[in-house]
Amino acid sequence: MDSNTHRPSLATSPCSPLLLSANTQASGRSRRKVTRSKRCLHLSKCVASDVGVANLEEQAEVEVAEGYTMTQFCDKMIEFFMHEKPQTKDWRKFLVFRDDWKKYKENFFDRCQVRADTEDDPVMKQKLVGLARKMKKIDDEIEKHMELLMEIQENPLDIDAVVARRRKEFTSDFSTLDVAQSKFDDILNSPSLDEACEKIKRLAKSKELDSSLILLIYRSWAAAKESTSMRSEVKDIMYHIYMTTKRSLKSIAPPEIKLLKYLLNITDPEERFSALATAFSPGDNHDNNDSNALYTTPKELHKWIKTMLDAYHLNKEETDLMEARRMGDPVVIQRLFILKETIEEEYMRQLSEKEDQEGKE
Repeated sequence: MDSNTHRPSLATSPCSPLLLSANTQASGRSRRKVTRSKRCLHLSKCVASDVGVANLEEQAEVEVAEGYTMTQFCDKMIEFFMHEKPQTKDWRKFLVFRDDWKKYKENFFDRCQVRADTEDDPVMKQKLVGLARKMKKIDDEIEKHMELLMEIQENPLDIDAVVARRRKEFTSDFSTLDVAQSKFDDILNSPSLDEACEKIKRLAKSKELDSSLILLIYRSWAAAKESTSMRSEVKDIMYHIYMTTKRSLKSIAPPEIKLLKYLLNITDPEERFSALATAFSPGDNHDNNDSNALYTTPKELHKWIKTMLDAYHLNKEETDLMEARRMGDPVVIQRLFILKETIEEEYMRQLSEKEDQEGKE
């Protein structure tokens, strides 16, 4: 489940005793609701319209988008997803607009099948079959997530029962975010600011100050910092929580931060990528007792890179996840972005494709 559908951060919640002590309630708050998006599915300059059609035969001839019949529009979508946006992570951004996608998805899948059946090139035939299969899998996943979110919203006072009924649908990512949010809630529910800061320090000492929680705290401070309706007392509380988290992070020195410092100091790109590969696949002969060895997973390192970039953009002068001056170096930031993209393209994408293949088998 996408983190954006997770319950809002309590950094601005009036229910927290710590924030209530500042005697503030930001105006204009409202719960996030799943509303119908008015956006249509954008494919290059082609924007889908709400034209209704009577049947499949007529749909092939009726103009459903700017200058496109249903068949032409589906062909346009196939080319778009196959060539312009070939990564599955991008497809989710379009399929999440359910009302728009539902109007065309059956025609899209039918068109993929027709083209696959009439295609002479076996490579292209396989691509069409694979596209439809992967799109169907993502469509089903998003539909389940939307149903789950709707059920949670319809039963806000019975969350435990919803989780019990549909536990399998709560992915590991959702659980990770839920744990991080619970820790953050506990920090904000502290009777005093000193106690809140102590909780952060204890989490650091017990190695429970993970990247998900740090990212949540950083983003909450960013929201508080930019807010025009939040009182200065609350902003001051969030600032102290943010600064305590930064200091605690420096004290625990996660292995991923050490690894990133090492990688960013490598000037030769090929050597840097080779070191990255070794960190992910150290081999069978590596020494598990070597305290200087730095190993991690693509997913975990990717989270820490996102945390660092978020912190950098949050406040360039204050950032000290790495040495502040070095973080301000455009070359270092560029290398961070390249590492992030490399992990997404070379590792996380391969993992996604492997999971798709296993699902097919």
